[in-house]
Amino acid sequence: MKHTTMGIVATTMASGFTFNIIKKRPLDENIIGHGEFRYKVDKGWGVQDPSKIPVNDCHEMVQDSSGRILLLTNEVKNNLIIYDKSGKVTGTWSLDLPGAHCLTLVDEAGEEFLFITDYDRHQVFKTTLEGKIVMKLDFPKETGVYDSPEQYKPTEVAVAPNGDFYVADGYGENYIIQYSHEGEYIRHFGGKGDGNSQFDCCHGVTLDTRDLNNPTLLITSRSKNEFKRFTLTGTHLETIPLPGCWICRPVIRGDHLYFAVIVTKTWDSYDGMIAVLDQNNRVVSFPGGSAAQLIGLGANRTTEVDLAGTYTAQLVVVNDIGQVSGGRGPEGYVIPAVGGGFVEAQFIGAVDAGIAQYRDGLVRGGGADADLAA
Repeated sequence: MKHTTMGIVATTMASGFTFNIIKKRPLDENIIGHGEFRYKVDKGWGVQDPSKIPVNDCHEMVQDSSGRILLLTNEVKNNLIIYDKSGKVTGTWSLDLPGAHCLTLVDEAGEEFLFITDYDRHQVFKTTLEGKIVMKLDFPKETGVYDSPEQYKPTEVAVAPNGDFYVADGYGENYIIQYSHEGEYIRHFGGKGDGNSQFDCCHGVTLDTRDLNNPTLLITSRSKNEFKRFTLTGTHLETIPLPGCWICRPVIRGDHLYFAVIVTKTWDSYDGMIAVLDQNNRVVSFPGGSAAQLIGLGANRTTEVDLAGTYTAQLVVVNDIGQVSGGRGPEGYVIPAVGGGFVEAQFIGAVDAGIAQYRDGLVRGGGADADLAA
């Protein structure tokens, strides 16, 4: 069922917060990553006062065309936290979503919108950057595969070039539901199972445009440690195994595929990292992981790890890739068209950790001195 609602506005807080930002902090000298994707860490970038701007789980980030960094959290006081490039919080707003998860940015003829899912409310929202709801989708009864809203727990949205969008029911029945730009149901495919066209936690979905003439969908089957590639009409094309990687959202930039690995062993091991794959699906870097992990990936084996490569990539990590007590590994990853990239860890009750900044391997000072130029 579709509800298009104009004029519903999020609860908004203006800027003017108190920040615990320390300028010119010493950088962590440990280098993470491999080859051309190596970084130093500034753990203090983006630190805010958690008593004023609390964070529960923070699932995803995007960067809008003006360079602002938008962080989604399922803390109902402030579902969305807005940072400038220096790491300063400039505003927040909320839709009172206790299960806020997906944050997908889409540009429609120069106007930007956000897709947000809520797995507790079993809904998908499309909003302006200011938090005004312009579309609301309830559980997809039209599919005939859901008996109640509680079965539907959407986690991600990907948008096709024609405006159609795909919702991944990653925490529910594991279907991918395709809608038109206007929010009308088109089809569904997938479902939970072991078949080539089925998933075990289709947590993330992205549009792979590396072949401009043949865009496809890359969808995670997280519990199986796999990516699955589909046509835009739901036909399975290939399965990409990544043993040991519990994959979250995939992101494409240039010829490379980036994604967050929330865990590699157990949910209590706190061993999350970032992964970078080339166009042949070969792992070329594990920022936050080890060379041994990179080399030991079976069919995706990299025969040589070049630790003397140049710094070419950009990313931002929340909670130091989960290496903080109470924090789990990274949950989402995003590299916007304007430049930088962002990774955020899933907070498990850890509200005092900030965002760490990585830039070209040489991390600038935090706070007002930080620079995340495109």
